[in-house]
Amino acid sequence: MIVRDFMTKNPIYTTPKELISNVKSTMDREQITKVPVLDDSGKLIGVITKTDLKKTMPSNATTLDIYELSYLLSKITVEKVMKTHPITIQKDATIEEAAKIMSEKGISSLIVMDGEVLSGILTKTDLFKAVVDMFGFRYEGVRAEVEANDNPGELAKISKAIADKNGKIVSVITADGSDVSKRIITLKIIGISKETVGEILKTLGADIKDLR
Repeated sequence: MIVRDFMTKNPIYTTPKELISNVKSTMDREQITKVPVLDDSGKLIGVITKTDLKKTMPSNATTLDIYELSYLLSKITVEKVMKTHPITIQKDATIEEAAKIMSEKGISSLIVMDGEVLSGILTKTDLFKAVVDMFGFRYEGVRAEVEANDNPGELAKISKAIADKNGKIVSVITADGSDVSKRIITLKIIGISKETVGEILKTLGADIKDLR
């Protein structure tokens, strides 16, 4: 799974001289929390987030009246608030790489680049869509989770047995098992019933953890 297939393409961006009041209006209207900042040549030079904007807002304890406040905010530009050197990822990177970066950096979205050119934005919502596809949630079928020996050909054996009964595996995910000699295998299967899948797995001697 590749970032370019799940990112939001043609993202909204802003420029260093834009007023933050206009950026805030755009964020509120479009329901977004991060906007890349490009210079006149189209080069990415920073990013501005809703958190950055909130930090520019005076506290409730301010002595400024509404007119003074509006005047001051109308003069603040993006370049005074934005963060430089934003975290990015290339559009041909994998979803796993993107998820790792977002988790390690504690961020909710990534700016996606095509070389040096802005290409998109990848958000947590986009990652959730990838997970939905990864686990085959879009398909009506049987979900089976088994723990199997971590031996060459183990998955192929399960796949063949399911195919022999006219079943089709539309998703397969593996994870660490209860010890180093085991793997947890999660399958999404269409074309055959839950009962048939259960019989197949029992015949193979698989340790069925979940079947629904």
